[in-house]
Amino acid sequence: MRLLVVGRLSGQLAAAVKMAMAHGAKVNHVERTDQATEQLRRGQGADLLMVDYNLDIGALIAANEAERIFVPVVACGVDNDAEKAAAAIRAGAKEFIPLPPEADLIAAVLAAVADDERPMISADPAMKAVTQLADQVARSEASILITGESGVGKEVMARYLHTHSKRAERPFISVNCAAIPDNLLESELFGHEKGAFTGAVARRIGKFEEADGGTLLLDEISEMDARLQAKLLRAIQERVIDRVGGTKPVPVNIRIIATSNRDLAKAVAEGTFREDLLYRLNVVNLRLPSLRERPGDIAVLADHFVKKYAAANGVPVRPLSADARRALALHRWPGNVRELENAMHRAVLLAVGAEIDVDAIRLPDGQPLSGAVGASVDAGPAARAAQTADAVSRAYVGQTVAQMEKTLILDTLAHCLGNRTHAANILGISIRTLRNKLNEYADEGASIMAPQTGVAGTGYGASAA
Repeated sequence: MRLLVVGRLSGQLAAAVKMAMAHGAKVNHVERTDQATEQLRRGQGADLLMVDYNLDIGALIAANEAERIFVPVVACGVDNDAEKAAAAIRAGAKEFIPLPPEADLIAAVLAAVADDERPMISADPAMKAVTQLADQVARSEASILITGESGVGKEVMARYLHTHSKRAERPFISVNCAAIPDNLLESELFGHEKGAFTGAVARRIGKFEEADGGTLLLDEISEMDARLQAKLLRAIQERVIDRVGGTKPVPVNIRIIATSNRDLAKAVAEGTFREDLLYRLNVVNLRLPSLRERPGDIAVLADHFVKKYAAANGVPVRPLSADARRALALHRWPGNVRELENAMHRAVLLAVGAEIDVDAIRLPDGQPLSGAVGASVDAGPAARAAQTADAVSRAYVGQTVAQMEKTLILDTLAHCLGNRTHAANILGISIRTLRNKLNEYADEGASIMAPQTGVAGTGYGASAA
C-alpha cells in the first residue's frame, strides 16, 4: 500500500502518517497539490492520497484527471470543520479522516483501498496443488496467466508469486483493465509525453515504467481493447514501450502476470483476443478452483476472516459454532472467497453471545445461507417461496446460456407432461424451434419426455399434442 500525504506535516498529521506506516503503508509526503501531481507524473505512484482539507482538493483531482491519473483521495483535517469536510467530499474525496486520528479508522481506510493484507491461505488438496505449482514457477521470469471465476483470489495469487520471486524487493503494480476506459488505459499503462493530448502539460510515467524491475499485474486482461493488445504484445516481446505521443522506445524490465475470469481460448476463436498475445501470456497457467471445488478451504478461510474483521472492528474474536460451520460447508458460494469474506465480516458485526451462530451469517439481502440448519422452519409461505426462488437462481450461477436454455426447455416440457404445443406457447417460441431444440438434445443423449405421457424417453414422436 503506497500512501502520498499532501499538506503541512503538523504533529497530528504526522501521527496519522506513523499509524499508516504501522499498518504497512509506504508513505511519501509533499506540501502542495501541484507537487503531488508531479510525483504521480514521474511514476512515484500511490494507491491513495491523504490530503489536508484546507488545500484545494477539487483542483488536485482535476489536475490529476487532466493527466489521466486516477488515484482515490481521502481528506483529513485538524479542526473537524463539518463545512470543510463536506466541501472536500463534494470536490471528490472518498472519505474524511478527523485529526488527531483513530487507529481503527486509519486501518479501515487503508484496508478499503489496498489488498496487501491478503495472505495465501489453503488447506484443501485442490488448492495446495495449485500453490505447489506456483512455488515451482515463482522464481522464474516466465509470464503467468491466472484463471478462474470471479472472487477466487486471482490477485492474491499474483501477489504470492511476486513475494516469492526474485523481484520481491521491487514494485508490484496492479492495473485493472476492466475498470479503466479504453481511451484512458493506454496512457495508464504506457504513460504519455507533454502535449500528447489536451491536458497533458508534462510527461507522465505509466505503469510499465512504474513497475520497472518488478512485477506488473494486468487484471482481467480479457477486457483489453484489440488495438492495445497489439501494443502490449510488442512490449512483452521486445521489452520496450512507446509512451503516448512519444518518438522513441523506452526499455523496461518487468515480469508480466495476467488474470482472466473468461475463457481466453474461446475469446481467440471469437476474434476478441489475439492468439499470439495469449501464447506470450500463457507460458504457465494457474487455474484457481472455485470455492465449491475446494471445500476444505471454507473453514480455514472463515476463521481467518473472523479474526481479521474482529480486529478491524475492535470486537472480541468469537469462534464459529458447529451449526455455523455446517451451514458454511453446505452453501454453494457462487461469489467464491470474496462472498465468504463479506459474509464473515457481516457475521462478526451481527453475532451475539459467545459464538458466531448460524443466525449471524447472512446473505447481502439479509436472508439466511441456503445451507443454514433449520432456515425454513416456521417460515411463512412468502418466505418459503423467496428461499426456493433464491435456491433456484443460485443453481444457475456458473452455467452457460446454452445450458440454462436447455434446462428451461426440458423443465417446461416436463411441466406440460410432454405437450409440445403448450410448452412452445409458454416458452414463446415456435413449435418448429422447439422440435429442433429437442432433436439437438436427443442427439446429445438427453432424455426427452414423450408427448402426453409424462414418461421420459429418447424418442418423442411427431405429435405436438
